Amino acid sequence: MVVALLVVILLGMLMVYSMRKPKNFPPGPMWWPLVGSSIEMKRESKLVGGRQQIVLEKMCKKWKTNVIGLKLGSQLVVCVSTFNVLKKVFDNEAFFARPNNFFIKLRTIGSSPGITCAEGKLFEEHKKFVLKSLQSRIGKVAMETKIFEELEDVIQLINLQPQKVQFGKIMQPAVVNIIWSLIAGERIKRSDPQFLTLLRLLDERSKVFDMGGGTLSNFPWLRFVAPDWVGYTLINNLNMELKNFFTKTIDDHHQNWNERQKNDLIYSYVSQKHDQLLMIILDLFVGGAHSSAAVLDFAFLLMLHRPDIKRKVQANLDEAFAPTEPMRYSDRNRVPYLEATLSEVMRYCHVFPVGGSRRALQDTELEGYTIPKDTTILIDLYSILNSKEAWGDPENFRPERFIVNDKFEAIENYIPFGIGRRRCLGEVLARRILFLVFAEVMRRYDVLPEEGKPLPSIMAQPGITALPQPYNARFVERIPYYK
Repeated sequence: MVVALLVVILLGMLMVYSMRKPKNFPPGPMWWPLVGSSIEMKRESKLVGGRQQIVLEKMCKKWKTNVIGLKLGSQLVVCVSTFNVLKKVFDNEAFFARPNNFFIKLRTIGSSPGITCAEGKLFEEHKKFVLKSLQSRIGKVAMETKIFEELEDVIQLINLQPQKVQFGKIMQPAVVNIIWSLIAGERIKRSDPQFLTLLRLLDERSKVFDMGGGTLSNFPWLRFVAPDWVGYTLINNLNMELKNFFTKTIDDHHQNWNERQKNDLIYSYVSQKHDQLLMIILDLFVGGAHSSAAVLDFAFLLMLHRPDIKRKVQANLDEAFAPTEPMRYSDRNRVPYLEATLSEVMRYCHVFPVGGSRRALQDTELEGYTIPKDTTILIDLYSILNSKEAWGDPENFRPERFIVNDKFEAIENYIPFGIGRRRCLGEVLARRILFLVFAEVMRRYDVLPEEGKPLPSIMAQPGITALPQPYNARFVERIPYYK
């Protein structure tokens, strides 16, 4: 009886302790024993269709702060929601690390941390090497050549059934092939069963995880109780698919090293004997598989909703280029309205509503609050890209906000690829894909709603990458422009 009473008292003390917030921690919702703020986050998220970025925005308004303090499971989490505070985080070496939770460990497949999850000297060395390989050894001209090769394939698929085109469905494999051809020097057939499985797993991966790595990172013990529900089974399946897929190509490069030395990323690493190759490929492949295709999918969706903007983009193209004149990324200054439209798409649709997370390496101060060591820092890009103070009318899709004196002008708060040393590794490639594909398709086709159907919703699907809901459109050749 005494022992049982002591156990109850001890458990009670532990529960009370788990509800106590660190001294001077940022304001936020109440913490409950064992689960912290997770219950409230889940409840509020359901009310807004799973879009947790909306929940974070509401919390900032409720507590009248730019820094929200949470506890997800046993993990301390701080969310930053303004550009000025974000800069302080990115400029502070104490916030340079990535989270060290179960999800991150699982993501690295028990291998090296790659680039995304690396820190310190390892991060600096490998980022420098990959950027050098992509920009000099492979080259920007080679990037554009591969983009145009895939674009012609996309155009052929559009022409097969122009009255009912699901652009996102045909564009994602193209983006994957562009990335893969730069990594491995070869193209994957769209009909390859392994490739189709890989695309399906990437789609499911994007949808299954919520903010900060999801339920699995906050309650890792649930993998023993409900592995399917928390996504553990899916991650393991994805890991094995990716590992087998990449390993086969890496082995082929090793076996044929003396026979053929192609200008691709894998041969660069084989020659340098880098042991992080598998995770480097994972970073580049998974990181870029959805994002560029999603932005383009949103871009054409918005052209359905805003035919006035579509006509301005096409007029900009018609004035700048002859009907069959080749376009290069270096020509973008000739079409400022098109570039402004793409920039506004990335702001308005925020494909990554929550940016890459960080971890406090030591007890640190931020905006007058104390951030304990190992706290995870989330970047609320949704709030940053929808700030009324910064944008005036963020609820409106208005490319003109990026036009000054008839020229495109970037805005400081516009950070689709991040800022600082952890700026997106694939930015050089992504910008070329977005510009060249959007420009060429808009030049060739008039994108129209499907006949007899209402306009598709602009509301994104919830997930790490905010994908558009599937929709169909008509891609009508512009007559006589391309006849």
